[in-house]
Amino acid sequence: MATLALPPIPAPRERQTSAYAALSQRVQDAGLMRRRHGYYWTWFIGLTAALGGLGAAVVLLGASWWQLLVAAGLAVVLGQVMFLGHDAAHRQIFASGRWNDWASLVIANLYAGMSYGWWQHKHSRHHAKPNQIGADPDIATDTIIFHTEDIKTPRVGLRGWLTARQGWLFFPLLLLEGLNLHVSGIKTIFGRGTVKRRPVEIAFVTLRIGGYLALVFWFMPVGLAFAFLGVQLGLFGLYMGAVFAPNHKGMPLVPKDSRIDFMSRQVLMSRNISGGPVTDVAMGGLNHQIEHHLFPSMPRPHLRRARPLVREACAEQGIPYTETTAVRSYGIVVRYLNEVGVAARDPFQCPVTQELRSAR
Repeated sequence: MATLALPPIPAPRERQTSAYAALSQRVQDAGLMRRRHGYYWTWFIGLTAALGGLGAAVVLLGASWWQLLVAAGLAVVLGQVMFLGHDAAHRQIFASGRWNDWASLVIANLYAGMSYGWWQHKHSRHHAKPNQIGADPDIATDTIIFHTEDIKTPRVGLRGWLTARQGWLFFPLLLLEGLNLHVSGIKTIFGRGTVKRRPVEIAFVTLRIGGYLALVFWFMPVGLAFAFLGVQLGLFGLYMGAVFAPNHKGMPLVPKDSRIDFMSRQVLMSRNISGGPVTDVAMGGLNHQIEHHLFPSMPRPHLRRARPLVREACAEQGIPYTETTAVRSYGIVVRYLNEVGVAARDPFQCPVTQELRSAR
């Protein structure tokens, strides 16, 4: 009797690749990659009107401390502007890459005064290898330490004391992030590195920042003007950090030399934030971080609809799908950063480092 030859059992990486291909097909069949031009044009027109209204308020209020409420409102509106720029940079708005590029330049550079080219380069590296040490710029060692892998000497003295409490300091430090985002972009477009459409970026950013400062200092006394800028930039940075931090901070880290399939990488290193339509608006759709990382060019309003398909595919493959509330995620971020900060005092006896090395 002839023996029936069974097909070879696919390796785990091949199984996950096949699973992602099947999920992608289901997403396509459901029409979730279809462009939503009406949705995005509505947001663009609405945000343009909001910025115009806030500018008019600055002119009408003049030397009034009520201007600080306008500054707070401007911080929120600019946060929404950056969410729209984020979507354009991910090719979510138009089918044409050129149209998306120009939309990003107008929204990020001209409306928000930030460099699209700088952000795009940084954010693309993050998406390619989220939470991978040495590859993801969002976990690179800076004022805040996200891992101890690259620390050669312990942090001691006042620096060590502050680092051990960096989780509690993380959100207050975000008040400086708005200024940091602007400065980083300006240094890039005026630097020597390669920047696509550098003249356009320089022109748009110069016009935006120059016009903004002229408006503020022309209609307000100097002290009030600086207070206005401080409130706007501080709350803008806090808003951006409060939205982006829960997505990956405190999730598993990938050692430098590890190789992992696309679907597992994007799901395991990402965290969703539960909530309804209000959460979707407040977080610019980034509360659906897992779906966004699996399908970066999926229009924002379709991410919620993709969620059950992704959860089902993850369950079939045995890939943990992480979702929690915003408040609980902030607690996770604070505890994680404090643990890493304490470990930074003696990285050679660090349990976090040992766990990373054992994961290799």
